[in-house]
Amino acid sequence: MAVSANRINITGLARKLVQDGLLEEAAAQDHFQKALQKKQAFVSYLVEDKLASSAAIALSASQEFGVPLLDIGSLELDLDVVKSIKPDLIKKHSALPIFRRGKRLYLALSDPTNLQALDEIKFAAGANTEAVLVEEDKLAKTIEKTLEEMDGGLGKEMEGEDLEDLDGLETAAEEPQPGAAGDAEVDDAPVVRFVNKVLLDAIKKGASDLHFEPYEKFYRVRFRIDGILQEVAKPPLSLASKIAARIKVMSRLDVSERRVPQDGRIKLKLSKTKSIDFRVNTCPTLFGEKAVMRILNSDAAALQIDMLGYEDHQKEMFLKNLQKPYGMFLVTGPTGSGKTVSLYSGIAILNTIDVNISTAEDPVEINLPGVNQVQVDEKTGMTFEKALKAFLRQDPDIILVGEIRDLGTASIAVKAAQTGHMVMSTLHTNDCPQTLTRLQDMGVAPFAVATSINLITAQRLCRRLHKEYREVMEMDKESLLKEGFPAELVEKGITLFKPIEGREDCPSGYKGRCGIYQVMAISDAMKRLIIEGANAVQLGDQARKEGIWDLRRSGLQKAADGVTTLEEVNDSTVE
Repeated sequence: MAVSANRINITGLARKLVQDGLLEEAAAQDHFQKALQKKQAFVSYLVEDKLASSAAIALSASQEFGVPLLDIGSLELDLDVVKSIKPDLIKKHSALPIFRRGKRLYLALSDPTNLQALDEIKFAAGANTEAVLVEEDKLAKTIEKTLEEMDGGLGKEMEGEDLEDLDGLETAAEEPQPGAAGDAEVDDAPVVRFVNKVLLDAIKKGASDLHFEPYEKFYRVRFRIDGILQEVAKPPLSLASKIAARIKVMSRLDVSERRVPQDGRIKLKLSKTKSIDFRVNTCPTLFGEKAVMRILNSDAAALQIDMLGYEDHQKEMFLKNLQKPYGMFLVTGPTGSGKTVSLYSGIAILNTIDVNISTAEDPVEINLPGVNQVQVDEKTGMTFEKALKAFLRQDPDIILVGEIRDLGTASIAVKAAQTGHMVMSTLHTNDCPQTLTRLQDMGVAPFAVATSINLITAQRLCRRLHKEYREVMEMDKESLLKEGFPAELVEKGITLFKPIEGREDCPSGYKGRCGIYQVMAISDAMKRLIIEGANAVQLGDQARKEGIWDLRRSGLQKAADGVTTLEEVNDSTVE
C-alpha cells in the first residue's frame, strides 16, 4: 500500500522498502529515527540489527533508482584508486572507490540516495562520481579488508597482542647465514611481530603445520588443524619477500638464495623452561618462496600406549611383539599419520637403564632422554645407511630408523633384525600387506622379509568428535551393512553420530584426532605365503582369515563407539 512521504517522513529508499513489503510502515519510521539518533546510515542499521536482508535491500534499491547492482566480492580492487580518497572519508560515508574511467570515479554504495557521499568524495577526488550499488554486509567487509591492506595489512592480525612480548620473543638462532638480505628485508619490526604472532597462534590452536603461500594477486597463511587446512591471515602481497626472509633468518637459512629449496629448524623459546621446535622448508614457486613449518611437539613423547587409540586386541598384539628381543617392528602410513608418535610410544616403554637404544631420523622430532639420537643430513653424507652401519658397531639393543627409503637401508635393517637386534622403522605404504610386498619391490629377498619382520602397524588419523557437540545420525540396518559394519554388530544396535556445527568454541564439531589402526603380526602361514611369492591381495586375505582387522574395520568400530563419524572414516580409509 502506498504511503505518503509527509506522513512517514522517511527517505526514498525507506519508502521503497515499505512499498516492497520488506518493512512495515511504522517499523520503517521507528528504525529511520533510531538510525538518525545513532548517527548511523539507515541501510547499515537495518542490516546490523538483522531487520532486513542486505541482498533484498540492494535489489529493491537497484530496481527503484536504476543503479547497477554489483557483487563486490568478485571484483579485484585497484588499491591506487582506493588510495585517491582518504580512509576517514571512506569510513564516514561507507563509500568505496572501485574504479576510475577518465575523470569519472565509481563509488560502491549500499544506499544510492546518499548524495552527501557522492558530493564530498567528488570534491575530494576532483572527479565526477557515480554510484554502483552493492550489498551492505559485503561492502562493510570489503572496506575493512581494503583499509587494512592500505595500512600495511598487519593491523588486524596484531589486535589483542602485547607488542612488546612479540618483539622480545626469542629463538635459538637469530643470525642469518652468509648472504643475508638487506636490513629492510629481515629487520622490519611489523613483519617480525607478525611472524612471531603466527607461530604463537599456531601453537595455541594446536596446529600441526603452517603454510606461508605467495600467489600472483594475494598472499595467505594457513594452519593445518586436526588434519584440515584453514586460512588464518591474508597479509599484503607486498610483504611476501619480507616474511620469507624473516622465516629464513629464524631458521638459519641463506636469505639471498631464492632459487632452490632449503631446510631449517626453529626453536621458539616460550619461557625459561619451555620451547617448541619447528621444522622449516622453503620452496621457490612461480610467484615467490613458499615456506611450510611442521611443529615438532616433544610433549608427544609423554603419550602412553593407551592414549593412541588401539583397540584392546591390537594393543595386546603391539605390546607382545614389542618385547621380542630381535626382529623388525614396522609402522606404515601417509605423511602426518602419527607414525613417529607410535614408534616413540614403543621406545618410551623400552627405554630402561639396561637397554642401549640408537635412532637415526630426518629430522629428530622428539627428544627423549636416555636415547642416542642421530640427525640424518644428506649434505654432510650422514645417511640412514651410514648411521645404521655405525650403530651396529656401538653395541645396540634397539635401533630406530626414521624411514626405510632404499635397498641399502632396508638390507642393513633386515640383517640387523636377523642378528639379534630389535629394529623399528617406518615406510610409506597403504596397509600392512602392501608393506611386505614393498620391501620385496625394493629388492629385499622374500626369505629375508619373512624371517625378519615380527609386526607391522598401519595407521591413519581422523578427526575426533567433540563429546558435547554431537548428535545422533539415523541410518537403517541395510545402509549400515552396505557401509561394511559386521552383521553381528548391526544386530546388537549401532548409534552413529554427526557433529553439531557452528558453536563459537568449536565451529566444526570436531576436536583433536584419533588413530585408526591395522596391527598385523607375521604368522607362520603368512611367512610361507611370503616365501612362495604371494601378492598383497593374497596376504590381505590371509590376514582376514587370522582375524586381523583392516583399517576400514577399525574405523567403523571408532564410528560405532561414537569417537568419530562415518564421514571421517570414509575419508580416511578405503573400502
